[in-house]
Amino acid sequence: MDNEGRRHAAEQGQAVAWVESPLQLLCVVEAHHAGLLGSVTTVVPRAGLPALRLTRRELERLGLPGGLEFAEPAERAPRPGRTWVVGDAFSGRVQLALVTAVPGRTVLVDDGLATIRLLELLVARRPLLRARGTPGLGRKVLAAAAGFRLRTRRPTVFTALPVPAGLAEAVEGTGARLVRHDFAWLRAQPADRPPPERTVVLGTSLVRNGLIHRDRYLRWLERIDEPVAYFPHRREDPGDLDRVRRIAGLTVYDAGAPAEMTLRDLRPDQRVLSLPSTAVTSLRVLLSARGVAVETVDVPEDWWTASAAPSLRSHLQRFAHEPHQHPSHQLCQAPEAPEVSRNSQHDPGKVAP
Repeated sequence: MDNEGRRHAAEQGQAVAWVESPLQLLCVVEAHHAGLLGSVTTVVPRAGLPALRLTRRELERLGLPGGLEFAEPAERAPRPGRTWVVGDAFSGRVQLALVTAVPGRTVLVDDGLATIRLLELLVARRPLLRARGTPGLGRKVLAAAAGFRLRTRRPTVFTALPVPAGLAEAVEGTGARLVRHDFAWLRAQPADRPPPERTVVLGTSLVRNGLIHRDRYLRWLERIDEPVAYFPHRREDPGDLDRVRRIAGLTVYDAGAPAEMTLRDLRPDQRVLSLPSTAVTSLRVLLSARGVAVETVDVPEDWWTASAAPSLRSHLQRFAHEPHQHPSHQLCQAPEAPEVSRNSQHDPGKVAP
């Protein structure tokens, strides 16, 4: 960020950040490091989330940027400061605070691919409702009021996602500001040794959310004909993980912290496989310059359950195979992954139903 931007941030005084997921927490650290927030940022984690505790512990082990401090976890979003930082603008807690409080400045950080939906709804002037669910009348009214308030505040959106050019132009046309980042703070931190396995598979929440069939997913894992390092999704069902642990040749690593933190130092001869997720996009930002392939697995039609509407499937797979090119930091495209096994008939990156 340029000196003018840093001076503007300093004028905002203390920033208050409300985080409800590990990725939101990591992105708040990045925003503070980039000088986008005030000279002092107080982070309030949502109470009762073990993944947030683990991520905070790992961040503190690395050493937090100066001026960033943690408050005690809370059940409700804190009263906004001069600068208010949030990730999940679809959260009822956040929307209630938007409607009832008057922050001087609002900064939105990434909360997965939901960030793209949020930008689309802001441009379309529609209520801020999630892609899934059947909200009642009261929830719709709150979502509409929160959307109106957020648009009038002309928020700053701090993102590592590849926002399509047309959408980015439309967002800035509303008066909002898009600030891109490439995890500069995290990339500068020392990393632990990567797992020895060549292939790393990211776990998924799609099974627990009832969007894909459990047996088909597990069968795919069993067909990967080489040793696999498996990093569970924080919302995976414990029973499902027990079944995953019994798969021969697969080792489960219960890291707890976001994949962006635990896998940022993979070797060029390693690769990452994942069903559609935000982690694919952010890991491409972190790893493509190192020559690490990050591949999204195409989900066959017969994997999806009736709960996965066509629009939701399309949204989830939207950025599956788009190479990431950051506007301020050109990254080389990840190379093609080598064959899994000479004897294998299935490429794990292209699921055989």
